[in-house]
Amino acid sequence: MQDPALSQPQQQPTAGEQLQALFAESWAEDLKFDPLFATHCGVHDYNHLLPNVLPEAEAAYAARNRQFLQRLAAIDRSRLAPQDQISYDVFRRLKQDALAEFELGAWRMPITNREGFHIYFPELRRQMPLATTDDYEDYLARLAAFGTYTDQHIELLRRAIADQWTLPAAVLNGFERPLEAHLVDQPEQSLFYEPFLHFPPGVPEPEHARLRQAARHAISTVVIPAYARFLAFMRDEYVPAARGSEGISAVPGGREFYRHRVRKFTTLDVTPEEVHQIGLDEVARIRAEMEEVLRQTSFSGDLAAFIDHLRSDKRFYARTPDELLKEVALVLKRMDGELPRLFRTLPRMPYGIRPVPDYVAPLTTTAYYSPPAGDGTRAGYYYVNTYALESRPLYEIEALSLHEAVPGHHLQIALQQELADLPAFQRFAGITAFVEGWALYAERLGLEVGFYQDPYSNFGRLSYEMWRACRLVVDTGIHYLGWSRQQAIDFMAQNTALAQHNIVAEVDRYIAWPGQALAYKMGELKIRELRARAEARLGPAFDLREFHEVILSSGALPLDVLEAKVERYLQR
Repeated sequence: MQDPALSQPQQQPTAGEQLQALFAESWAEDLKFDPLFATHCGVHDYNHLLPNVLPEAEAAYAARNRQFLQRLAAIDRSRLAPQDQISYDVFRRLKQDALAEFELGAWRMPITNREGFHIYFPELRRQMPLATTDDYEDYLARLAAFGTYTDQHIELLRRAIADQWTLPAAVLNGFERPLEAHLVDQPEQSLFYEPFLHFPPGVPEPEHARLRQAARHAISTVVIPAYARFLAFMRDEYVPAARGSEGISAVPGGREFYRHRVRKFTTLDVTPEEVHQIGLDEVARIRAEMEEVLRQTSFSGDLAAFIDHLRSDKRFYARTPDELLKEVALVLKRMDGELPRLFRTLPRMPYGIRPVPDYVAPLTTTAYYSPPAGDGTRAGYYYVNTYALESRPLYEIEALSLHEAVPGHHLQIALQQELADLPAFQRFAGITAFVEGWALYAERLGLEVGFYQDPYSNFGRLSYEMWRACRLVVDTGIHYLGWSRQQAIDFMAQNTALAQHNIVAEVDRYIAWPGQALAYKMGELKIRELRARAEARLGPAFDLREFHEVILSSGALPLDVLEAKVERYLQR
């Protein structure tokens, strides 16, 4: 007799179920493709592996993404719940951008003047869990694989040379320093050996000697030789082949690539020319506000003289790294107490403050943020550059710290990772226009809770806003409109109070990373536009904490998706 259950027609999965199954399958592929990203997300199945970065692996990953997009298109979006529709739109945008990046050749640029595998790998000791013997074995496996990982990058960069897709020579001064820092005489002197100096309780004492010996062997026979090979390759092959031009438009297909980069990093359908003009308009507006703040001080000169005064007066600069770090900590502790006035939901994960590592500090920017581990085992960290203290003015500390920590990057990113109802890919999506746009918007929030009372500090805030507006001008200028490096440096020097060291470092960053710098101001302008719309439509009913809940409660979103979400909220 037939089982009655077998005679019943099989129920077809709903559109929502199909979508979640697609997300889960794609997420598994993402983690397998990039084991380092998996570790960051708190998934430890691949902690012993490093990625395959050769174009063949990238091509296979791109083919799978095409299949996922085809399957996504077969799902009826209109039958999805509102939050699933948002997730659908985010997933589609991320996969489309990843495909375009591959097809247009972004894989040829695995490093910049301040980023890349050789910069990130030493931080592995802080990014991986190191609590048990198995954790240490995973770490050792990655050290042992570093030689192959390095050789893959060398092969990749040789192909980039053949395709005339190198970095500009102008930004490669000092490329040796982050490499030479790891060419130590004894493995015990290496940063990679640091975890073996003191073991946690989860590693039995009888294992210590064996693990230390394995570490010495891996560092001396794999890691140090790999860094030496990469240094020789850069010195003998890559840097001599580096292009003389500075804008990406000079490489084959570069203008099309940059137009794509403008759309990718702004998440808006805008042209380089339109972004350039928005930047010029913002520069003019902010300059007028700076003139007004200047009138609030006792300074008697014009704006240019005031900026020179700020750059040269020693009272605006810390004398020691500890003094700078303490100033940062004081600002953020004050802001911690104000957050409930601005937000309904705050992240559980705390953040810390660290100096930028010495081996990269001279080449990198004023500060950056490192997100917490996805499994909750590591806090977020705000890295403050204590190199060249004469380039780190104290009047910028409030704006900088609100951007990098709270209510900026840490609040937004930690909160996003804790949104348990979102698909995993969305909890870890880093959509730059949203992430950096929010952090720049967060700088301005300080005005609403008592910061920037001193006119110099308020001028520092405006200088930071001007810095991001100038990015719209110089990034499009360099990569699309034919500007020179010096032209960009001069424009930044004329319009911001940034120290000359920072201006040069920033311009070189824009040259090496086309389009990324556009995200900050374009994202901030959209969030401010949406807030102004909500205030006008809701009038006295406008609730800032509720508005921030709407902005942040779906994680990082493309700006068009964010706008649609806010519009639905206003209609309700």
